[in-house]
Amino acid sequence: MDRLAQQIQFVVEIDKLKQVVRRARLMDNSRYENDAEHSWHQAAMAMVLAEHANDAQVDRFRVMRMLVIHDLVEIDAGDTFAYDVTGHLDKAERERKAADRLFGMLPSDQAQELRGLWDEFEERVTPEARFAAALDRFQPLLHNYHTQGHTWKKFGITAEMVLSRNASIAEGSEALWAYAQRLIEESVEKGYLPEGKPAAAGN
Repeated sequence: MDRLAQQIQFVVEIDKLKQVVRRARLMDNSRYENDAEHSWHQAAMAMVLAEHANDAQVDRFRVMRMLVIHDLVEIDAGDTFAYDVTGHLDKAERERKAADRLFGMLPSDQAQELRGLWDEFEERVTPEARFAAALDRFQPLLHNYHTQGHTWKKFGITAEMVLSRNASIAEGSEALWAYAQRLIEESVEKGYLPEGKPAAAGN
């Protein structure tokens, strides 16, 4: 298979990301979001919000590239709910195998490049990866706030769980974490999110 044919095969394969439905509702609460929409939205957020990264010199294009590709593995591995403890037990292994297959479809130089970006995101070591991860955590908060806690309510999520899950936002952006904390406080005040001990999250 020649280079262009391999690239086109990959492009066709990743169209399947549009079929992976998440548990988040669109912010107008009209339907559930799919993974492709989730990835696009975060990439757009990176473009707009990069000035709020902890590292003022963060490479926003690199952040955007990570956010566009990091969920491709869910074509094979599925979307693992943030609060699904059981699902997270084998999440890393499922996603690693998916990364091997999907990025392996590309010519070797591109396979190495995109797999490297995916690994960088997962490792959360570089300023770009930390900021990308911050956006990945921040975006579902916005969805829940604007849908009056739809997913939180459906799965018995509490403020304590949300704070614990999302505290790592601060590693990429102290500004976004401060904003997120305000959203969480307002969500509790408005009845979108209960306080108290963590409840058992649904699957």
